Amino acid sequence: MKTEKKGYKAKHAAGSTADPNIEAAIRPKLDDNKLACTTAAAIATTLGKPMREVGEALDLLEITISQCQLGLFGYYPQKRIVMPASEVDPLLENAIKNSMVNGFLSCFDAWELAKTRALPKMAVASACEAMGVKIKPCQLGAF
Repeated sequence: MKTEKKGYKAKHAAGSTADPNIEAAIRPKLDDNKLACTTAAAIATTLGKPMREVGEALDLLEITISQCQLGLFGYYPQKRIVMPASEVDPLLENAIKNSMVNGFLSCFDAWELAKTRALPKMAVASACEAMGVKIKPCQLGAF
């Protein structure tokens, strides 16, 4: 198995520490020092915290996020699993274009588009891939 990159903690101010409640929720859910995006989202919901705070705790604890729900990162061995859609529904394409800010679709907005259209999150990411639209920022702060 490959060695994971570290240095996530360096993204934050020196001396920053993880919220102890978030850390306590994360630790039992780890698999090989990785936490799946779905699990991180569930922890945020359970604790009533923004996903960004959970992501910050993961960084400060040098824990890798795995299995992005949009398929953009965290899969082994191929890293990303999202593929461009063979065709994009014009209504979805228009909704993606209308939700973009500074040329990007945020992870949050991708999730919202999926929710309001009863689509899998990966379907929105696949449409973005086909359209050449980059998704960022990540709700957990991974990118």
